[in-house]
Amino acid sequence: MRLVIQRVSEASVSIGGTLKAAIGKGLMVLVGIEDADTNEDIEWLCGKLLRLRIFDDADGVMNLPVTDVTDAGILVVSQFTLMASTRKGNRPSYLRASKPDIAVPLYERFIARLTTDFGRPVATGVFGADMQVALVNDGPVTIIIDSHLRE
Repeated sequence: MRLVIQRVSEASVSIGGTLKAAIGKGLMVLVGIEDADTNEDIEWLCGKLLRLRIFDDADGVMNLPVTDVTDAGILVVSQFTLMASTRKGNRPSYLRASKPDIAVPLYERFIARLTTDFGRPVATGVFGADMQVALVNDGPVTIIIDSHLRE
């Protein structure tokens, strides 16, 4: 499972011109899922995501996790293209990306676990939909985490 995490001052997702979800300050999280992903990956990623100290403290130092920022939200959007392979040629291969029958239950478990651990509602897109994502990256701060690399 791969996450692209962006600290944002605002983010939203729309489908067909209709706003589906929006947050102000917080984290915009893109999620890519592959067949090898398990509940252990979900647990590890949720913990890592919620403990990342990427928000400024009173001294202006990135020292706070999203859980310590009372007005912060999280917006999660599925994105199969995160699992792209560009090893061969110029056309990305998406063979590593899970098909919906595997990916949807994992995505839903990720959202449920993140919501429970965050203690606040988590905004989401719609799995598999053609979505338009808008965001203002704050910093910019962008972090990529892969549960199979565990760096």
